[in-house]
Amino acid sequence: MAAPVAEHRRIVSQQERLRARLDLLAREKELTRQRDAVDAARRAMPWVRVEKEYVFDGPHGKVTLAELFDGRSQLIVQHFMFGPAWQEGCIGCSFKSDHIDGALPHLEHHDVSIVSISRAPFAAIEAFRKRMGWRFRWVSSFGSDFNYDFHVTFTDAEIATGQVYYNYKTQPFESEERSGDSVFVRDDAGNIFHTYSTFGRGDEMLDTAYMYLDMTPNGRNETGPHFNLMDWVKHHDRYDTFSAAACHCHPAEG
Repeated sequence: MAAPVAEHRRIVSQQERLRARLDLLAREKELTRQRDAVDAARRAMPWVRVEKEYVFDGPHGKVTLAELFDGRSQLIVQHFMFGPAWQEGCIGCSFKSDHIDGALPHLEHHDVSIVSISRAPFAAIEAFRKRMGWRFRWVSSFGSDFNYDFHVTFTDAEIATGQVYYNYKTQPFESEERSGDSVFVRDDAGNIFHTYSTFGRGDEMLDTAYMYLDMTPNGRNETGPHFNLMDWVKHHDRYDTFSAAACHCHPAEG
């Protein structure tokens, strides 16, 4: 059902609209310059060497973090919320994943590999990946410290306190799995470094559908009860049969 266009919009002359558009354009350009500066600061972040040997389950058996680079020097990891006992992957993470495949050949030809990592068993991951029709690589970190070390999965002891460390602060526990993205680089000697991680709404610009919606009069139209993507996003194969499920990939507050 189409949502009604927001009623607070003013109807004006072309000249008045042009004046308003030029005012907004100045703000948009300011935001673009600020984003360029933030992007430069991100690239200049100090690196931390990854000392631990992480091993994952993939389509051909065990695979190391180094092997996930697939011969490239840069690796983006999507921390996809899919717990060991879950029946399917998180709706919000699936929404973001719908935007990967189109960018994949461009990333791979620009020295960047991308992989999703979840704690669900690989068989469950692969079944869900095929159901969704995705081509990107996805491996299981079950039995590994990887998710815990990057603060997207929490131990029973942490959960028992009701407080967990996520998105660079201690906050109330909401889910055993949380989302995010981490970036790694591998030098010519084979050393791996962690260069960046982002969580919560930090990776929101990767959800291209959001960027399109932000240009429309109704915007994201996330009016409750969750006030985030859980108010409307579905697994793309369930837009006719969807029933809401709890997910905390993109909480209302960043």
